[in-house]
Amino acid sequence: MVTPPYLKKGDKIGITCPAKSLPSDINSAVQMLESWGLEVVLGETVTATYHQFAGTDELRTKDFQRFLDDDSIKAIIAARGGYGTVRIIDQLDFSRFKENPKWVVGFSDITVLHSHIHTTCGVQTIHGQMPLNVPDATKPSLESLRKALFGEPLLYEYKSLVPCRDGEAEGILIGGNLTLLVMMGGSVSEMDYTGKILFIEDVGEYLYSVDRMLWQLKRAGKLAKLKGLIVGGFTDLKDNAIPFGETVPEIVMNIVKEYDYPVYFDFPAGHIENNYALVMGGLIKIYTNALKTKAEQVQVK
Repeated sequence: MVTPPYLKKGDKIGITCPAKSLPSDINSAVQMLESWGLEVVLGETVTATYHQFAGTDELRTKDFQRFLDDDSIKAIIAARGGYGTVRIIDQLDFSRFKENPKWVVGFSDITVLHSHIHTTCGVQTIHGQMPLNVPDATKPSLESLRKALFGEPLLYEYKSLVPCRDGEAEGILIGGNLTLLVMMGGSVSEMDYTGKILFIEDVGEYLYSVDRMLWQLKRAGKLAKLKGLIVGGFTDLKDNAIPFGETVPEIVMNIVKEYDYPVYFDFPAGHIENNYALVMGGLIKIYTNALKTKAEQVQVK
C-alpha cells in the first residue's frame, strides 16, 4: 500500500461534501486546521444543497475531482458523511490521484472512498473525525487526526467494557462502516479481506440488521481468514418489539466463534465523540498488556 506524503505546515487541504449537505457552518473545524499550520480550501459543496445532498451528483463529482487533480492540495477531508458517496464514486477519475497520492479523510459514508481507493488505487486513507463533528469531538480524537496527517505514531490503549478474545495480531487494517462494507460487496470497490485486520462500526441500526450483515460477510467468506477483528462503536442501536435477544458483542462472537483470531470490542472509533483516527491500508498491531487492549499503527516514513 502506498503511503501519501504526510502533511507539513503551509500545506493546502481541501474540504468537500461528497454526500449529505451540511446543516451548519464548519468554522470551528477550519480554525482548528489553520491552527495546525494548514491552508484550508473550501469546495463549492460546503454551501450547496440539492434535496438532502450537498449539491447535485454532478456538482459533488466535480468538486471532489477538482481536489483529486489539484497537485497543490495535499489532503481531502470530507466535511460529513450521511449518504451519497456511492452515487458519484464511479464518475470519479483517480488516475491523477494514483500518480500523486494524497490523504483522503472521513468515516461513515466515506467508507465507500476508503474501500474504493484501497482496492483500485492501493493508497492508504484515514478513518477519522470530520469537520461537522469537530465541535462535539474530544480533544484526544482530534489530536489523533493531526498525528495521522502529520505522520506521528499512533498508539491507543483502552479497557474494553466487555470481554475480548485476547491475542496478538499484526496486519493491514481495512474496514469502516459495516453497512457500507456490505454494500460494497460484489462491486469493483470491494476489498480483499484475506489476511487483514478488520475494523467495523455502525450507527442507528437494528440489532437483527447487524446480525444479518455479519452473516452476509461470513457467508461470503470475508471473516474466515482475517488476522483479527476490531469492533468499534455501535451506537444508537434499535430493537424490535420482540427483542432480538443478543448484544453486539454476543452477535459478533456467535458468528466468529469457530475462528481463532483476536476480537477486540469497544475500540474508540466510529460514530462517537472519541473517534480516534485509523490509517486504513496501514500496518496495525493489536495486543493486550496489563489487562488493557492496545492498538498500534506503524507509520511509514
